[in-house]
Amino acid sequence: MAAEGGGKEMNEIKTQFTTREGVYKLLTHSEYSRPNRVPFNSQGSNPVKVSFVNVNDQSGNGDRICFNVGRELYFYIYKGVRKAADLSKPIDKRIYKGTQPTCHDFNPLTATAESVSLLVGFSAGQVQLIDPIKKETSKLFNEERLIDKSRVTCVRWVPGSESLFLVAHSSGSMYLYNVENTCGTTAPHYQLLKQGENYAVHTCKSKSARNPSLRWTVGEGALNEFAFSPDGKFLACASQDGFLRVFGFDAVELHGTMKSYFGGLLCVCWSPDGRYIVAGGEDDLVTVWSFSDCRVIARGHGHKSWVSVVAFDHCTTSVEDGDLPAEFSGSDEDFHEQIHFGTGRDRANSSHSRLSKRNSTDSRPVSVTYRFGSVGQDTQLCLWDLTEDILFPHLPLSRTRTHTNVMSATGPPATGQTTATTTTSTTTTVSTTTTNPSGSNGKDNVSNSSSSGNPANSLPSTLPRSNSLPHSTTTTTTTTKGNSIMDSAFIATGVSKFATLSLHDSRKERHEKDHKRNHSMGHISSKSSDKLNQLSSTRTAKADAAKTLGTTLCPRMDEVPLLEPLVCKKIAHERLTVLIFLEDCLVTACQEGFVCTWARPGKVVSDRPPEDTVM
Repeated sequence: MAAEGGGKEMNEIKTQFTTREGVYKLLTHSEYSRPNRVPFNSQGSNPVKVSFVNVNDQSGNGDRICFNVGRELYFYIYKGVRKAADLSKPIDKRIYKGTQPTCHDFNPLTATAESVSLLVGFSAGQVQLIDPIKKETSKLFNEERLIDKSRVTCVRWVPGSESLFLVAHSSGSMYLYNVENTCGTTAPHYQLLKQGENYAVHTCKSKSARNPSLRWTVGEGALNEFAFSPDGKFLACASQDGFLRVFGFDAVELHGTMKSYFGGLLCVCWSPDGRYIVAGGEDDLVTVWSFSDCRVIARGHGHKSWVSVVAFDHCTTSVEDGDLPAEFSGSDEDFHEQIHFGTGRDRANSSHSRLSKRNSTDSRPVSVTYRFGSVGQDTQLCLWDLTEDILFPHLPLSRTRTHTNVMSATGPPATGQTTATTTTSTTTTVSTTTTNPSGSNGKDNVSNSSSSGNPANSLPSTLPRSNSLPHSTTTTTTTTKGNSIMDSAFIATGVSKFATLSLHDSRKERHEKDHKRNHSMGHISSKSSDKLNQLSSTRTAKADAAKTLGTTLCPRMDEVPLLEPLVCKKIAHERLTVLIFLEDCLVTACQEGFVCTWARPGKVVSDRPPEDTVM
């Protein structure tokens, strides 16, 4: 997609941004790309993806990076905040004919300086196991496409296993493979193992062990991404039908579900402690879902197009210093007194499961702060803070909170309204109050849901004040039951053009069509079968939205806190497809094929003057 605006567009690209920790800086001398650095023509191609592995090299330079660009796959030494490796000398480079790499994943358990196991999924449905250090191709799975003919959307090694891996397809199916088994010369036959609402799990019927051992059919349309919980016991799936489904992996049982505001879900990730899941997609939102309560606890709006990647920052996520209990069970209220971050469950090989403890810059302890990020097809990077006033809205705030301004390349966001709703049998009364920044007792705005007459499946009627959009001056509005003043206010004020509740609104339909025409190249395959699946899933999603809107599956916009991004920056010309947090930097990649390193505050090796200052 060509850049619009010429020089003006160039000036909008940011090379650094500031948070409470300090300044993050783009290291242009550490950029990875194709050897000739020529931008890739991304029209109709699969998204650029990046995978990392550490091979425990004694030289202290053990990180390795793999990324795909079009039909090409590259494997380099990754030097982080230091200068990039010589791009003309990749450790391994592969060019594929007739198919394109779509995703890949290293096995951290088997990685050594002499050998790594890398799984690569392809647009035609095959999965290849390669060793880019030895430059070998070990095995090819689904070679004859007898198992599934659709594009591979996500591939992951099963945590803690040296041989098991899981593969998702745009058909909506997932398959469990074992590298020790073959795929057979005939199409597999399946026997039902377990089924539930909109999912089924089948075992492969065979006299001898063969792949796949299990087939999961999840939702309607493509299964866009899945993610294992930090302890490997649960599996979160984001589907084109707009549903997040969380399964117990070994028991193959459904733990809980969540529905997007509209459109498909494209990405999903777990908090480092496994207590929260963040998902993003075609509703331009990031949605925070509580694993223990199985409910949406917050939404974040900062993107202007589809959210393509969400990820937690394990280094910036923090807890109050003190002894952590060995076990935790109970409600979020108990959790406020007894914070547990997966003690005893962390895998020795997973640095992402460990949390760093620190204090905020105002010298006051942060009780709970989760940091996560998102990138989207609007070329913007957003960083978000999830704090205790959102996680525990029923408890008084323990300290004064200061509001962090949104730093946006396109100007300040429009102001919306956050409301407290009291439902009666005939009318809905919505009141908005002026924000009180003094950190007074949060009970001032809290009303009992049972006394207000809320249905059993609805969420608490009051929202935390901090971290949500600013309140307007006090007003009172009355509307008929079943309509949402908050959603209408979003449309009227321009905070959220998508936040309409009418499924038959022609303006909304035109908006969705423009969305898909302008921003869907990275997610819509050229195969006609994928297009038909997406059309079918769109119809299903609209029907589901009519049933779920206003329930715990999909609360209305005024029923949960709306987060503002801590940072919102345009950092690329092309849509962003990668966001990975590492110890000393974060890594992004765009569809042009450029993989960029952003040094964390204080981690810049070079003392060069900053290239761009954004305040």
